[in-house]
Amino acid sequence: MRSLVLGLVALALGTTSVLAQAGGEKGPERTVWAAHKDTPYTGVNKPVTHVADILKAHQGKQSWDQPVMLTRDYDGHYISMAPGEKTKCQFYADDRVFGWIHSGQVKITIDGQQPVTATKGYLFDVAPRLAYCMENTGTEPVVFYRSTPAGQVPSYPENETPTPVAGYHYDKAKITSTGGYEAGNQPSLDFNAYAAGGGKSRDFAMDGHTSAHIIRAGAITKLPPDTSWGHFHENMVEAWVVIEGQLDVLVTGYGIVHGETGDVIQANDTRWHRATCAPNTGSCTRLAMTPRLKEGQVHYFQTDQPPGN
Repeated sequence: MRSLVLGLVALALGTTSVLAQAGGEKGPERTVWAAHKDTPYTGVNKPVTHVADILKAHQGKQSWDQPVMLTRDYDGHYISMAPGEKTKCQFYADDRVFGWIHSGQVKITIDGQQPVTATKGYLFDVAPRLAYCMENTGTEPVVFYRSTPAGQVPSYPENETPTPVAGYHYDKAKITSTGGYEAGNQPSLDFNAYAAGGGKSRDFAMDGHTSAHIIRAGAITKLPPDTSWGHFHENMVEAWVVIEGQLDVLVTGYGIVHGETGDVIQANDTRWHRATCAPNTGSCTRLAMTPRLKEGQVHYFQTDQPPGN
């Protein structure tokens, strides 16, 4: 798996004139030379972060913030809020905040939307420029995964007091644009109810930068052969939060990486990866996170295998 191979581009078109079309178009497969290396995991990034380990590390505490992923695009944290705890209202100028509730309940208030009390299994999506606040309205800590745009600091409504950030100062300014929810996006989704109703794979949070989509997969009795590596991406990390069942991901250099509900799995830039449910554990669902999917995204596949996951 470490050698350079000829990759099939799944999102490519066959002639020069056609290649100039919009990035989301699909066309005939082509064989290409693809630059490939096994990029290292650095900082908080790991092939898998187990939520059970996070909970154990913070045992006895009700309020904590644990970074679990920091890529060029996403800053992912597991967070716990004590009963009655509230966040400041804030927003990001041009990017989304999204996440998933692991346990407990939290009231999420988003500009222009009806507040929702999100419980275990809920997904949430805060559109750019919409201020959002979170409040634990339950009797136990609420634990959730949250992704914000990497390298960015939030803005605040005028009636909030900004939290200081080293190297920045806050000035009052006017803005003339307000965010909203276009097709395919919604403030929240009760995933457990969605799954119980037979809901299928679908986009959840989607725009020109962010793509977080629900991938539902059926039960299997055995893994694909070791000769089937899945695919890889150039210049981007693919990561997943397991939101139902158990997931097995084959990652270059690490073999099978196993995740259970709540775990975060990452495949670094240009590392081959193949995701399936763990054998004999039933169906599974993952919240898959990559950038730039809306405009088109290349999957590099093996030349001697049919395109797969």
